[in-house]
Amino acid sequence: MALNNTYEARLVQQETAVGAGVQILLLALLGTAIGMGPAGWLTGLAFAIATWAVLSRALHRTRPRSFGPANRVTLGRAILVGGVTALVADSFESSPPVTLLVGLTAVALILDGVDGKVARKTGTSTALGARFDMEVDAFLILVLSVYVSTQLGPWVLLIGGMRYAFVAAAKAAPWLNAPLPHSMARKTVAAMQGICLLLAGADLLPYAANLGVVLLALGSLVWSFGRDVLWLSRNARTAVPAPVLEVPAEAASMESSEISVEGIEFLELAMR
Repeated sequence: MALNNTYEARLVQQETAVGAGVQILLLALLGTAIGMGPAGWLTGLAFAIATWAVLSRALHRTRPRSFGPANRVTLGRAILVGGVTALVADSFESSPPVTLLVGLTAVALILDGVDGKVARKTGTSTALGARFDMEVDAFLILVLSVYVSTQLGPWVLLIGGMRYAFVAAAKAAPWLNAPLPHSMARKTVAAMQGICLLLAGADLLPYAANLGVVLLALGSLVWSFGRDVLWLSRNARTAVPAPVLEVPAEAASMESSEISVEGIEFLELAMR
């Protein structure tokens, strides 16, 4: 039995290594296609190494019997996000290939609705998988906000940074870690962020329209976070549990309702 468990663990770790290898292959293809500079290469490689290291650590701690089909979809999304990250970093040195960047981002956003469905259909939903999905979403929104901020101004960074600011605030105010009731409005706002940033990043609309789209995304995000913080504040001393646990990570993930806020950082999950 011990031999079987060791063998399965090795297979699980091998899948993360394959993912890192595919990420490097994607970077090589992008570098060949567009002549990517040092900033893109270094950022893409850093993303690949960090993703492999943190995910491997989490798998080692949780010891799942298999990596699972849903996690494979999420890993594929992470690879695409790594490509987007490299392109955005490279855009500070040269004109970005907008079509390629939009294409990779669009596929990553579409797949965001796939991994959760696969997990539920195959009965392989796990806290690790939900957290992995959420962190990939959060980072993609952050990267997109960096890219769009070069067109509309640094205020756009509020969209990508709001979720991380909430995580930091929860360290100082533990009552923010309390579970939230299920909310379709929260899920809708979460989905809006990537779509609005992608639309603005594609630069297909006039400047005023792009500005309006991103302001709409930011406004809805502030409203949603504000509503959740107000609810948490009012119920900080209430011992009645919510029927469904959900993370107020509107800028991060549509699947956040599957996990608790406790241990919010992915690295903390890996250390359990």
